[in-house]
Amino acid sequence: MHYTLSDFDFTLPEELIAQSPVHPRDHARLLVYDRSTKGIKDDYFYNLGQYLRPETTLVVNNSKVEKCRLMFDGGKKELFVTSVRNNNMVEALVRPGKKFREGKEVELEGGITAKVTHVAKDGLRTIILSHDLDAPEFEPFKYTPFPPYIEQDESLADEYQTVYAKDLGSKAAPTAGLHFTDELLETLHQQGIKKAEVTLHVGLGTFAPVKTEKLDEHVMHSEWYQLDEKTATELNQAKHLTAVGTTSVRVLESIAGSNKNFNQGNGDTDIFITPGYEFKAVDSLITNFHLPKSTLLMLVSAFMGFEEMHRLYQHAIAQKYRFYSFGDGMLIL
Repeated sequence: MHYTLSDFDFTLPEELIAQSPVHPRDHARLLVYDRSTKGIKDDYFYNLGQYLRPETTLVVNNSKVEKCRLMFDGGKKELFVTSVRNNNMVEALVRPGKKFREGKEVELEGGITAKVTHVAKDGLRTIILSHDLDAPEFEPFKYTPFPPYIEQDESLADEYQTVYAKDLGSKAAPTAGLHFTDELLETLHQQGIKKAEVTLHVGLGTFAPVKTEKLDEHVMHSEWYQLDEKTATELNQAKHLTAVGTTSVRVLESIAGSNKNFNQGNGDTDIFITPGYEFKAVDSLITNFHLPKSTLLMLVSAFMGFEEMHRLYQHAIAQKYRFYSFGDGMLIL
């Protein structure tokens, strides 16, 4: 069946959009879905170990969120830096767009200026900054890139990082991992459940909206990933893989060869997983509840089935689960 963008729409009450995380992190709720029985169970994330296969390896994305949101004049002007070409040349989404026309030099704040050298069709600007991005002048204007449905609150910056975040480079958090605490990870380790770390720097590929009704016309932005030799060995020895988050899925499915064979390496992936995709590597998935019409929802639908995805989301809404980045979690077995 050929699905369209509208097939992935649903209505979510605004009060179910989580504005802050629960405390402790692992006290988020957990919806557990068994694909073999189609059974649903409602629980809490701290009981995750009761449902994971004892021989599974958790695959987590250790990318760390960088403060790539630059706001000036009390938020009236904004640069969302998506990539850095060199110290003072960046690609960025801007607001308001009319102020950042091609060839124009914009006065920001604190003596900082931004000259727009190119405007792409998707609105992405190539900008030359008056100061290097790592210069101290920029520090007062750097903010955590919370999604637009979460109010900017820098006091939550640390909670928008996973406890195992290491490699700086993401423009958004790999949010399924936000539910883990050091204590929960240690409990799982004591159970014999292993953990392997991959890196995918979350960028436009993950959160850019789909604007075409026909899914095969959507162009995914590529995102950089890395798999080191130690992790490749761990994955090749694993009997069962539980991906923590859609970003981990994208790394595993981009790299996996025949018979779940993994080789070390790095590169860019623009893999776009929609219903009908045959998974090569992932056996179970931990994920959050995603936005309507998003590529993340399409990936989850591919993993659990289109009709079942809608059934579970209606269950989650009826049971008042908390949605999106700071929301509750789901385990798909």
